[in-house]
Amino acid sequence: MTTPPQTAPRRATITDVAREAGTGKTSISRYLNGEMNVLSPELRARIEAAIARLDYQPNQMARGLKRGRNRLIGMLLADLTNPYTVEVLQGVEAACHALGLMPLICHAANEVEMERRYLQLLTTYRVEGVIVNALGVREETLRPVGGGGIPAVLVDRLVDGLSADMVGLDNRAAAELGTRHLLDQGFDDIWFVVQPFEQVSSRQLRELAFRDAMQAQNAARAHTLVLDLADTAAVERSLAELDRAIEAGGGDRVMGKAGNQGNADTSGTTARVALFAANAPVALRLALHLKGRYGAGWQTRVALLSIDDPDWAELAGITTIRQPTYEIGYRAVEFLHERIEGVQSTARDCLLPGELIVRASTSR
Repeated sequence: MTTPPQTAPRRATITDVAREAGTGKTSISRYLNGEMNVLSPELRARIEAAIARLDYQPNQMARGLKRGRNRLIGMLLADLTNPYTVEVLQGVEAACHALGLMPLICHAANEVEMERRYLQLLTTYRVEGVIVNALGVREETLRPVGGGGIPAVLVDRLVDGLSADMVGLDNRAAAELGTRHLLDQGFDDIWFVVQPFEQVSSRQLRELAFRDAMQAQNAARAHTLVLDLADTAAVERSLAELDRAIEAGGGDRVMGKAGNQGNADTSGTTARVALFAANAPVALRLALHLKGRYGAGWQTRVALLSIDDPDWAELAGITTIRQPTYEIGYRAVEFLHERIEGVQSTARDCLLPGELIVRASTSR
């Protein structure tokens, strides 16, 4: 004889609470909404006791939709494996807790189509606002949220054609800070290594600021190398070209992906080459390659500086530009909350400074 499967006990409803307390559903709703002044002390006590006996848990989603407010906000993330994203998320969660909001996290895994699908899904959940840190999201994709009555705040990236608040690193100042540090340390053959940047405004700004800072130094040679971490074969080709430049000790210009150009130099200098990684994933890929090729003493052959300051950078002695990631996340939620509460103004940019953390990798 088989035992029939047990079903979960039915959850108490507002009707059950009203029956237990000997009152109507209207009084229960007023109690749940905090309207205590319209209820007698005796009735409040009966309702409280009934809720405790029945272990009643109100359906916050249903209550929120009925009032037109559910306190849900969406957060669209391009890459949850990136330490930068995790640290920003910590600030987001802290601000949501302080402001009574609930974040709904959507991880697009660097897939543009997944970003589009998640944005559509967030609108069906009737989120009150959206924070966007995505890879290739476009203005027409964001229009249902940014221009359709649902406020949007962008993290560290701009979207062409979309007027929305943006919070992030002051990318131009950070790239200039790192470039000046390398120049002050005596490096005059510097490679800026970046993931494909055609669709990502923050990468574009960092690369442009690097070139502008280098152009002010007539003796310095500036190179841009694109490292497409999603394409293994392309990465190996780019790293092989970089190896040739390092082993030449800063000799002739080596072409990177997409025809990036630099100033050729045939002087035969043996100055140590410096690499400027645009973010932590690029820096990690470079550090692993350099250690594998040149051994534990690879920093005697090539210098490395990175925007982002992951935990492993201190262990490896990598000079970094630390982003105020927690503050970025917290401020993004504050901006969004202000928009949800009805603040009307032109789109705002909140650009926060990075901090140079000097370690052994850029020592002379």
